[in-house]
Amino acid sequence: MALYNDTVMDHFLNPHNVGEIENPDGKGIYGSPVCGDMMQVTISVDENEVITDAKFKTFGCGSAIASSSMATDMIKGMKVEDALEVSNEKIVEELGGLPAIKIHCSVLAEHAIKNAIYDYAMKNGKEYKGLEGFDPDAEHHDDCEEGHCEV
Repeated sequence: MALYNDTVMDHFLNPHNVGEIENPDGKGIYGSPVCGDMMQVTISVDENEVITDAKFKTFGCGSAIASSSMATDMIKGMKVEDALEVSNEKIVEELGGLPAIKIHCSVLAEHAIKNAIYDYAMKNGKEYKGLEGFDPDAEHHDDCEEGHCEV
């Protein structure tokens, strides 16, 4: 287990925000068909466009679960526009690092959040600079390389 620091291990063994928000304002599902990791993020957004709650369900390795846990912690309390700036690099930084072979897990979390915000924006007729050119249906097979998702 020396590959993982205490923060990553804590978010893997005691993940925050696990579950699904009933009647969410936004729901994003993202995964890599190559490695099999799948993430779902649901969000609640208030009238001031602040994300008041975020929950996740992840099927994947410890790094995927830790990335989902940290990412949902990070966006809670953020304005939607600011949450769109949460990058996989920022998730990895908050986790205190991930092994290079596991960085793709933070990319999956970033995309799941963006998909949830995209869903919120579409339902509410909103446009955000952070979603310009974003295609939620685009497949990003390069996010995960075969064999990189074992526990």
